[in-house]
Amino acid sequence: MSDDNPSRKMILTLSGGVGGAKLAAGLAAVLPPQELAVVCNTGDDFEHLGLPISPDLDTVIYTLGGRSNTAQGWGLADESWRVIGALADLGGDTWFRLGDLDIATHLYRLSRRRAGGSLTDITAELCAGYGVRHPVWPMTDDPVRTMVQVPSGPLQGELAFQHYFVRERCQPPVSAFRFNGIEHARPQPRMMELLAGGKLGAVVICPSNPFVSVDPIIRLPGLRDGLRASGVPVIAVSPIVGGRAIKGPAAKMMQELGMPVTARAVAGYYGDLLDGFVIDHADAADAAAIESLGPVVQVTRTVMTGARERMALARDVLRFAATLGR
Repeated sequence: MSDDNPSRKMILTLSGGVGGAKLAAGLAAVLPPQELAVVCNTGDDFEHLGLPISPDLDTVIYTLGGRSNTAQGWGLADESWRVIGALADLGGDTWFRLGDLDIATHLYRLSRRRAGGSLTDITAELCAGYGVRHPVWPMTDDPVRTMVQVPSGPLQGELAFQHYFVRERCQPPVSAFRFNGIEHARPQPRMMELLAGGKLGAVVICPSNPFVSVDPIIRLPGLRDGLRASGVPVIAVSPIVGGRAIKGPAAKMMQELGMPVTARAVAGYYGDLLDGFVIDHADAADAAAIESLGPVVQVTRTVMTGARERMALARDVLRFAATLGR
């Protein structure tokens, strides 16, 4: 809507899975497709049962397409589980549960990849199939894999992210993260063109996990410099509200990394990348301390319990972006 984006320029959104998808859906509800692009983390991608899985991409696609399983928080609505049940009967590997409908996405991705399709092209085709009108781009077409460093315990060493996140249910302690292959990964070309093309109004970092959802994106070679050189405000929405993560293991990770579980700590982690930082009313007392770190702070309601809250936060973020400049 033009009232929400008076510059008529594009908004570039950096997103992880569930939390990022909610804000992306809010933005998609108030902006036309020519004014919003969503770049998704692919560090979570992996192969399972021979199928290429892109969890964050799929979550964003399903959410924007109105097909997500809102009760479960991931996967498709109206899902069934006959295949995974039959696999369990055969003694197969079922720690990563794939629904019957969801498997179709991964089969399509596999067949197109074998035919030489890029992840960007395959994602566009999946968006069309699920009725998503706004462009959704993987952060790179090259493989990047998030590895979790476990300092102690029976799993001491390095775990692939999905093994940590799903199989081990985030229980092992963490000490660091490594993004295997990132030094050779080429950032999404359409994202880089947008950053350099003068048609961008703002960059919005969704309320996703800073360490394993956002970091894989902004650590791509040349991207941080591209963000700084873009000349547009970079705004992040805090994933921490009142000392807790709304979704996922971000708070646990912060504790284990020796960080206070606060919105201020998230702002400090992003550092000079940010021009603006959006926090919830629950953290309003920290606004001045956060601004002392550099970014301008916007206080609003950031907890998105439904479509109305998603759209309200999206509008607040867009109005905030319009007030910022470099």
